[in-house]
Amino acid sequence: MSNHLIDLAVIGGSGLYKFPGLENTSRHAVGTPFGVASGEVVLGDFAGKRVAFLARHGESHSLPPHRVNYRANLWALHQLGARAVIGVNAVGGIRSDMGPRAIVVPDQLIDYTHGRYTSFCDIEGAEVNHIDFSEPYTASLRHRLLQAARKTGIAVIDGGCYGATQGPRLETRAEIARMRRDGCDLVGMTGMPEASLARELSLEYACLALVANFAAGCGDEAEISIEEIFAHLAAATAEVPRLLEAMLRA
Repeated sequence: MSNHLIDLAVIGGSGLYKFPGLENTSRHAVGTPFGVASGEVVLGDFAGKRVAFLARHGESHSLPPHRVNYRANLWALHQLGARAVIGVNAVGGIRSDMGPRAIVVPDQLIDYTHGRYTSFCDIEGAEVNHIDFSEPYTASLRHRLLQAARKTGIAVIDGGCYGATQGPRLETRAEIARMRRDGCDLVGMTGMPEASLARELSLEYACLALVANFAAGCGDEAEISIEEIFAHLAAATAEVPRLLEAMLRA
């Protein structure tokens, strides 16, 4: 175990490949029993605290959601000394108030993914760990995010159910209609197994969901434009450093 003291680890999603404002940085390639992480972990100083940053899809967005090595990513952050992780996720909005550029701190999720390595128990000789996943996100970390949002005046929606789909394709209207019936408010492709792996490592974990577009059939658009998605995502992502700075300074 490293002696690094990390106050917060941030896993950046689509549109967040580097962490603005991180100073005195160093890069760390961490070997794991689960293969190679998405890239090097960048350690630096931010808001008077020690922060680790990892780009989930790689710094050049070379990894699609179903090919991300979630186990290696979480293991690497844990090995470097992280104890709390914020996963920043680009999502589609299903609920009417979760339109483009909305920022949401969900409190529940449903996993629709398949074929991914979902547990550290999958390797030979590992202890089987039946985690309690009733509440998939750490309440205290969610509370810190929401408090920071109130302090800075950034509009953030408290709660909602994140539906994790396989990707990399976007969903059909029928799939989104089913997810709405299931109780999903957001749809994304990277929320699982990241959240459950964090729980297996006893890491605090919360999701900061940035809405890039309305999901299929939920908005007025006949077709979802990738250019529009990234424009909305850039606007929402710009608020992330200010929000996290307020959280760390609290």
